[in-house]
Amino acid sequence: MGSEGLIEKYINPYTDFGFKKLFGTELNKDLLISFLNSLLPDGQVIKDVTYLNAEQLGTLEVDRRAVFDVYCENEQGEKFLVEMQKGEQQFFKDRSLFYTTFPIREQAIKGKSWNYELKAVYTVGILNFAFDNGSDDYFHHEVKLVDMGTQEVFYDKLTLIYLEMPKFNKTEYELENMFDKWMFVLRNLSRLMERPAALQERIFTRLFEAAEIARFNRKELIEYEDSLKNFRDWYSVMETSLNKGRAEGLAEGIEKGRAEGIEKGRAEGIEKGRVEGILEIAHNMKSRSVSLQVIQEITGLSLEEIEKL
Repeated sequence: MGSEGLIEKYINPYTDFGFKKLFGTELNKDLLISFLNSLLPDGQVIKDVTYLNAEQLGTLEVDRRAVFDVYCENEQGEKFLVEMQKGEQQFFKDRSLFYTTFPIREQAIKGKSWNYELKAVYTVGILNFAFDNGSDDYFHHEVKLVDMGTQEVFYDKLTLIYLEMPKFNKTEYELENMFDKWMFVLRNLSRLMERPAALQERIFTRLFEAAEIARFNRKELIEYEDSLKNFRDWYSVMETSLNKGRAEGLAEGIEKGRAEGIEKGRAEGIEKGRVEGILEIAHNMKSRSVSLQVIQEITGLSLEEIEKL
């Protein structure tokens, strides 16, 4: 098997294989370090990271399991969760906060006294969707605990960073700093046929070498093609179900709107269609023997709701 069937020159970082190939391997950890440094404030620099177990278990058997795309710590022991989110989920923010509790709780020192001092925790979400429709230009969210009265940061050791990739539309000629360049690469990598002139830093030489499909060995190529197929299947199912849900919801909303007011009925119908679309996605994935955990992560449904389908 060769790469002749693939028209792209570089891997799609939105696939599981692509993302972990670039950011989740010891061989390419300099890419992860550069990306994280582009997100941190000036003067705060990561020199090295250590990869941690990406699968964390709760303290009790009944606790839910958390699986991170990339989980690491820097030389100061600060924790970083980095995830690529392919699609919007019903309880995305809840899920993100739930995952953030694991690197906090695991810092507890068991078996001896502990004064509760914590190392900083960062959650980084690279989102292939927009969750904030208030502004087309506001795509870099940095969230902290804030005192609402003083508007000052109450606790500076917890930071959640969300990058809404569809909103980043800068061209190669508009890139101003390393953050812009990393955003451009993640947004456009699989569409590029050559390395842009604006990306001349040594780190991007490493990135384009690691991402070039022609360099893959047979095992890597098979794994990538499987991951790409899963991504395309997931995207097709998501689009089909959501479009169907929107159409059915819109029709029902318009009909109901004749009696209760067009605008109110339209909104209710579209919302119902969205919910039905999510349920249909879960049903389709379950019928294809996709694991309950994967279905839960993609749709945001509970295990009980999935099992009832």
